[in-house]
Amino acid sequence: MGKSKKTIIVREYQLDIGLVQVFDDYMVTIFKEGVTLTLERAYQIIGIAEIHFHEKSFGFISHRQNAYAIDPAIYNYLRELENIKAFAIVSLKEMDMHNFKVEKLFFKKPMKFFIEYKNAVKWIRRKLSEK
Repeated sequence: MGKSKKTIIVREYQLDIGLVQVFDDYMVTIFKEGVTLTLERAYQIIGIAEIHFHEKSFGFISHRQNAYAIDPAIYNYLRELENIKAFAIVSLKEMDMHNFKVEKLFFKKPMKFFIEYKNAVKWIRRKLSEK
C-alpha cells in the first residue's frame, strides 16, 4: 500500500446552502438542514469545481450530515463535467441509502455509498488513480 497523502483543504466556500470544501483532488459538500438543492444552486458548486479542477480529474463527496432535498435532474448536468471521475455519498441514514439507488440511475459514472467518510476518500483516490 502506498503512503497516504496528507489531506489539506485548499479552499472552503460558505454558501447559503452549506459548506463546500475543496481538496487537492476532490471536493466535499455538507449542505444545511432542510435546504433544497436546485439546479441554480448546483451551478454554484459546478462553478467552484470548474475553478479548481479546470483541466484535472477529480472526485466529489456528498457528506450528508443533514437532511435536504435534491432535484435529481442535477445529475444530468454533473455528468457533463468531463473530469468528474467518481461520486461518493457518505451517510448513516437509511433514507439516504434508498435515495442513492434512485440518484445512481441519473448519474452514469462511478458512484458509491459509504457509511464512513474516510472510506469514501480512499475510494475516490483509488478511482482517480485508475487509468
